[in-house]
Amino acid sequence: MLVIMAGAMLLVLAMVVFAFRGPSPAKSVKRRMELLKERHGGTPLQASAQAQIRKLMAQRQNRVESAFSSLIPKPALLRLRLERTGKTWTLGRYAMTCCGIAVVAALLLAFKGMPFLLSLFLGLFVGIGLPHFVVGKMITRRVGKFNVNFPDAIELMVRGLRSGLPITETLSVVATEMKGPVGVEFRAVSDKMKIGRTMEAALQETSDRLGTAEFQFFVITLAIQRETGGNLAETLSNLADVLRKRAQMKLKIRAMSSESKASAMIVGALPFIVFGLVTMINPTYMGGFFVDPRLIVAGIGGLFWMSIGVFIMAKMINFEI
Repeated sequence: MLVIMAGAMLLVLAMVVFAFRGPSPAKSVKRRMELLKERHGGTPLQASAQAQIRKLMAQRQNRVESAFSSLIPKPALLRLRLERTGKTWTLGRYAMTCCGIAVVAALLLAFKGMPFLLSLFLGLFVGIGLPHFVVGKMITRRVGKFNVNFPDAIELMVRGLRSGLPITETLSVVATEMKGPVGVEFRAVSDKMKIGRTMEAALQETSDRLGTAEFQFFVITLAIQRETGGNLAETLSNLADVLRKRAQMKLKIRAMSSESKASAMIVGALPFIVFGLVTMINPTYMGGFFVDPRLIVAGIGGLFWMSIGVFIMAKMINFEI
């Protein structure tokens, strides 16, 4: 049993690493060198044949990801979530990871003696919920880093405007000087403007992808200033001050609600901790929850009511600014 569990865990880790790993720098360099050799060496017929072979291989490799991505009910919404993480993840890889985790979790629970339907249901819950939770955490962390450094980027734009630079040049300066998510997003805006997109459209697309109120304030400020005129440097300076005060208010609310959050976490985790400890001490006593239909129904009902309580407590300590 331990060997099966260890093998299942290794399989899940391998699938996750395969699904979410980025492109290999060595393979990218090798691919570019092959393209240069084909372009500057050999006959045009050979180069065309090599290009057709690469296209067919790429289509064959993407068929698996396309098949898995077709299982996603709302691909546009999930694609937006994956873009907010800042990673180059595809829908196919995400769906493959979800399916792999669900299958392994269901098999582990079935080997432990759980009924097939219940193990399948819990496996689907883990396979769908765990990647969704990880992606949400990564989005929250990236947006938090963006909001922390965004006022500094606005101040950099203010200094550029006061020195006589136009707004488009200040956006390029921020893209070059700032690090982290702020530099990446402003670099994307600058690249879109270079290929002919208007500044308003490029900024609005970035705002829709980020989904943060701070950047939306920035887009609205620039749009209003374009229509009404005025001192843009002074307006952006005031916006940076407002964003810093907003961040300070968020930290103050987090400090005031930390005790309630800790209490909610302890109360919510205590039943699972007790269940795990009793299972370790006397597995046969708690094994009825996985075999007896009455105990299974009681456990599902308890999880349902606990979920309602956790949801209510989360809403009570969540404040919008």
